[in-house]
Amino acid sequence: MNAPLRTIALLSTITLTACTSTEDKVNDLLERHMNAFVFVEGGSFMMGNPGLGWALGADSYPAHKVTLDSFSIQKYEVTQGDMDLFMEVTGYSSSYELYNQTRDMAADRFSKELPAVVTWDDAIAFCNWIGSSTETDVDLPTEAQWEYAARSRGQMYRFATDTGEAVADINMAPASKLEFINPKSLPHPPGQFPANPLGLYDMSGNAIEWISDNYQPDFYLYSPEHNPKGPDRGKEHDPTQTHIHPQKVMRGGRFYDFWGNTTVSRMSGPKNLLGLDTGFRCMKKD
Repeated sequence: MNAPLRTIALLSTITLTACTSTEDKVNDLLERHMNAFVFVEGGSFMMGNPGLGWALGADSYPAHKVTLDSFSIQKYEVTQGDMDLFMEVTGYSSSYELYNQTRDMAADRFSKELPAVVTWDDAIAFCNWIGSSTETDVDLPTEAQWEYAARSRGQMYRFATDTGEAVADINMAPASKLEFINPKSLPHPPGQFPANPLGLYDMSGNAIEWISDNYQPDFYLYSPEHNPKGPDRGKEHDPTQTHIHPQKVMRGGRFYDFWGNTTVSRMSGPKNLLGLDTGFRCMKKD
């Protein structure tokens, strides 16, 4: 074989090897994520603060009956490594305008083994990609689904731990000693502490997780009983600031908090927010 042909053959082999390697990584990602779904049998429960001091916010009241169909939810928060691979193979770019600058500023927080740092749109895009790639219906969980799963099918579990209670360094990470705005203040890799009785990890006290629902502080006053999906529109941070989007629900607490990481505590954020404390997991319809 002459030199040019040998060069072409070598380049073809390198290209094929690279493509095969990427394809293998994608197939591994999809297999891991599909295997990580935990079936949650549907049922009824009293959603919201039961009046036992589980949450401080008025938006967690009143407790109200909710009835859900069965679904499946992932046992782990999605990692930054898997989010990076998704962005690489699909060409997806974060909806956050300063995404690259944020990565440069807080490089440690974007370590591949930590929960993914995403906007709500980014989280939805990842879950939908998992679904389209596997021909299944995958999305973010609704707020009701998230709480029902965190409380192990609606049990009186104040925290989403193995016992329903929180013990620092035993079944939930202690509060970070650094402020959340400090990039050195980090969550832990998913799965470092015991799962709740359903086998779900880190639903209290790691990354605060994006939920599919729009956020309104009074939604519990008029929430429908069967499979609620949140209000039609999210609360606006400031209608005059058109660059800030309406708010979405966030659940699960944060790594720099501790007692605020209960199963009924609600938070919210504009859907185009990229916080260093954010994360997510996907839900699959059954």
